[in-house]
Amino acid sequence: MSTLKTGRFLPQYQGKSWLDVPLPRKAKDWTHGGVKSIAACDGGKAKLIETLSALNKAKAWQFPKRRHYFFSDLHGDPDAFAASLVACGGVKKTGPAPTDFVLTDQGRLANFVIGGDCFDKGPSSLGVLRTIQHLKKQGARVRVLAGNHDVRVLFGMLSVGKAQTTESEYFFIRTGQKIIPLLKEIVAEYLDGRHALKGVPSKKECRRLLYPAADWFDRFPDVAEGRISKPQVARELSRIRKKYESFEGKCEAAGLSLRQVYAAVQTFKELFWEPKGEFYWFFNRMRLVYRTGSFLFVHAGLDNQMAKYISEGGAKEMNRAFRAALKASPFEFYYGSMCNTVRTKYRTVDHPFSQKGARYVRRAGISALIHGHRNLHNGQRIAMRRGVINFECDTSLDRHTREKEKVRGRGASVTILDPKGMILGVSSDYPFIKVFEPLATLKALRVAPTERRKR
Repeated sequence: MSTLKTGRFLPQYQGKSWLDVPLPRKAKDWTHGGVKSIAACDGGKAKLIETLSALNKAKAWQFPKRRHYFFSDLHGDPDAFAASLVACGGVKKTGPAPTDFVLTDQGRLANFVIGGDCFDKGPSSLGVLRTIQHLKKQGARVRVLAGNHDVRVLFGMLSVGKAQTTESEYFFIRTGQKIIPLLKEIVAEYLDGRHALKGVPSKKECRRLLYPAADWFDRFPDVAEGRISKPQVARELSRIRKKYESFEGKCEAAGLSLRQVYAAVQTFKELFWEPKGEFYWFFNRMRLVYRTGSFLFVHAGLDNQMAKYISEGGAKEMNRAFRAALKASPFEFYYGSMCNTVRTKYRTVDHPFSQKGARYVRRAGISALIHGHRNLHNGQRIAMRRGVINFECDTSLDRHTREKEKVRGRGASVTILDPKGMILGVSSDYPFIKVFEPLATLKALRVAPTERRKR
């Protein structure tokens, strides 16, 4: 395969000397690495061969006219994002700060897709957003998709101070300790003045405004009955109870009082939900899905209902419905099919994706889904879901996840759709760039292991 030998279409890392991240220089077909590259689930290699054969025979692959760079699950780590931008070849690093970069010639012609979960964990969710802003100011074409963490943060913040109902009063506490780094960041940047807490209610009143009422745990099962399953109700009650009992202590351990937490929530609303806010653009322009050619970008995946939606209404209509849903009932959205698109891991507790859903995907002319959400430790991976090809691209980028899961070194990764008809998986956690080409990869899959060893 000539592209692997010449490296003609591989990304050129510019300004790499500013990074302490190892990036692969050579490429291998995506089949290299076995289960590290192709998941064994849902038919694995055999199903991939069957699906690739059908798609190739039907000439179903439609690659975009522009290069597309996909980054997902940044989780508040602007340095990992900056390193990933270098990995795509679309920017040149010019200094140590996350925003010290300029677009390359390739970057000026490409599309940058942020696959969701910009928030939570830290060290700087606002830093990630400012890096995206800088990318846009450089003239880049940027699309931002919703992630489950992004939606959860928004609903949690907006629920505070509203007329409380059983359906909404627990959403802030539901965000849990993962929101604490963001709250601290807002306090440090916007609430460090002498009169920063002027007008903020007492600690007791702040607790009342932030927490669900004590009888919420008795009321919730009745309100949720028939709308979500009984196991899900039990799981939510258990989850909220733990967060209810531990949240204030974890805030205090992080140096935050409840009055500061409440003030940070109000500041978040001004920054993100008011038209003049610094980050108003983030949720205002956010998409649920993004389609190019025969590829669908999404944070997590599809269920049968959303597969039907994409087949009958298309991506634009789906995104219009999503933006309207963000301003409607959080309960209905969070537990419905639309939010399943940013939450699913195809578990039995998730909304089902069956052969019926797969037929809708094929009817829509989609040859593959590209998404994040399921974190991996060996670069990107292909997984089969009811005969639909999924490129899983959450590679445990952020330093919090890497420390928690004991992944060595700093993270950087990008998934590249190339107009020449290939998908590249670049990751600091895999020694080679993974290259998927429909015909060449199918041929490699069909080569028996013994034959491959002889070569």
